Amino acid sequence: MKPSPFGPFPDWTKQWEHFFDGDFWGSFQPFLPTNTNKKSSGINIYKKDNELLIVACLPGLEKIEDVELYTYYKTLEIKAIINLQFKGFELIEEGIFQGTWEKTIPLPFAVKEDRIEATYHHGLLLIHLHRMIPDNRKKKIEIKKGE
Repeated sequence: MKPSPFGPFPDWTKQWEHFFDGDFWGSFQPFLPTNTNKKSSGINIYKKDNELLIVACLPGLEKIEDVELYTYYKTLEIKAIINLQFKGFELIEEGIFQGTWEKTIPLPFAVKEDRIEATYHHGLLLIHLHRMIPDNRKKKIEIKKGE
């Protein structure tokens, strides 16, 4: 007598448990978009000894004043207005972000505020920063005579 096709199923659930065990979606991570935030922009951070080079892809700046840079301790903040308008054309599909863009970047070390150089060239904002090296020398404090 042949076994019924509708009879007890083989224990296939154990195979599925093994397949989905652990970090299932982690194995797909290289194939998924890394950032689905529409306000993302390409940013690279490069380090050399006591220096950092931040490169931000900001196409469509009409003037340098459309970008603001702020730094404090171990943080860099970039604010920009990206405007890609082409006279006589109507936008029908947007793949490059436009509008107000902001990014706060944690830095690997504190930077000197008086040694920051920023340039904008061919859609790339380059920000050159230098590490703040603490001064460990003793400093004498002047004491004033009270009245």
